[in-house]
Amino acid sequence: MTWRMKLAVLAVLTSVIVGASGCGQTTTAGGGSRPRPPNQALRPLDKLGAGEGVLNLIAWPGYADPSWVKPFQLQTGCIVSVKYAASSGEMLGLMKDGGGAHWDMVSASGDSAVALMYSGDVRPMNAMLIPDFSSFDPYFQSPPYNTVNGVHYGISVQWGPNVLLYNTKKFPNPPTSWSAVYDISNKGLVTAYDNPITIADGALYLSKSRPSLGIKDPYELTRKQFDATVALLTQQRQLIERYWSIASDEIPMFRDSDVFLGAARTYQAGQLKAAGAPVEETIPEEGATGWGDSWMLATNVPHPNCAYLWTRYVTTARVQAEQALLFGASPVNPKACAEMEAMQSGSCGQYHGNASAQYLGQIRFWKTPVTTCDDGSKSCVPYDQWASAWTAIKQAPTS
Repeated sequence: MTWRMKLAVLAVLTSVIVGASGCGQTTTAGGGSRPRPPNQALRPLDKLGAGEGVLNLIAWPGYADPSWVKPFQLQTGCIVSVKYAASSGEMLGLMKDGGGAHWDMVSASGDSAVALMYSGDVRPMNAMLIPDFSSFDPYFQSPPYNTVNGVHYGISVQWGPNVLLYNTKKFPNPPTSWSAVYDISNKGLVTAYDNPITIADGALYLSKSRPSLGIKDPYELTRKQFDATVALLTQQRQLIERYWSIASDEIPMFRDSDVFLGAARTYQAGQLKAAGAPVEETIPEEGATGWGDSWMLATNVPHPNCAYLWTRYVTTARVQAEQALLFGASPVNPKACAEMEAMQSGSCGQYHGNASAQYLGQIRFWKTPVTTCDDGSKSCVPYDQWASAWTAIKQAPTS
C-alpha cells in the first residue's frame, strides 16, 4: 500500500484560487479576513434521514477499503461506488459543477480543499450530525483548510506530518534543523518532495533562520519573502540527488542508499524501518509542514443522507484506526489510539495517534496560497506563481 499518488494540481486550481480574491470578504473567528466562499449561505442538512441506498465517492487510494466499506454497506444499505483519484487535479476536475449531480463526496487534501470551497463545488456541512466530531482533537474540528468563518465545508479524516527522514549510519548525530537539507556538504545526499507546496518547507525554515524576512505563515508570502524562499530552493537544487512524487519513489531511494536525508511521510519511515533500513524521523527545531484530508460534500450531492452516514462511520474510533494503519496516516479522532494498539502494538505512537497539542503546534498544515492574506491585504503570492517558480527551481543548474 503506497501513500497517496502524486499531487499534480492542474491549471483549474490556479484559476479557482486566483478568482477567489474577487469574492466578498468576511472576518474570521481568529480576527483575520478571508474571501467568502460562494456557497456560504447554503443551509446544511439539519437532521439525518434514511439512506438513499447509493453513495458515490471520489477518494485517495485506501480511503474506501473493502474492510470497512462492506460493514458500512451492511449497516446502512448505502452501496458504495468509489473512483480513486491519482491527483488533486483529477479530484478538482471530477468535482466540477458541484459534483455534476453524480458524485456525493471527495476526500480532498488541504491544498485542493481550499480550491473546492472557492469554486463553489462543495457545500457547508453540519458537524453536529457527526457524533464523534466532539472527540476530534480541537485543531481538526475547524482547520483553515476546510473551515471558513466557522462554516465547515468538510469534516477532517486523516493527517500526517512532513518529517525529516535520515539515515542513522550516515548521520549518527541526528539532525536538529532543516538546515541539513540546505547544507552544501550534503550535496548528492538529499531528496525533496516534487510539488510546488514544497516551497512552504523552505519558507518555514527561513521564518526561523532569517527572522528579518518577517515570515509568519509559510503559505502567505509577500514578494520579498517568496523570492528569498525561491532563491534558497534554487541553491538547494544542486544538493538534490532525486526528487520524489509518491512513497514508492522515496522508499527505495533510502533502502538502496541512493539518498540519506530529506522530507518524508511517516508512512515511508514506517515501511523502511519494518524492512530493517537504518532510518529515523524527526521534527526539526523549526517545526514542519503537514497535510490534512477532509471528506467534503458536493454542492449538488444526490445522496446526502448516505454521505452523512458515511462521514459518521469513518470518523468512529474503530474505522479511524483501520484507516490509519492501512493508509499509514494519523487519525483525527484520538479515541482511535486504543483501537490501533489492539490491532498493532506500538502503532499509535508510530503514527502519532496520541499527538499532543505541543506536537501539533509544531506543524503548519497545507493550505493553498492565495492573493488575499489572512489580514485582508492582497500582498500574498498566489499558487500559480508557486507552480511556475517550482518548475524553474527544478530546472536550475545542478553544478
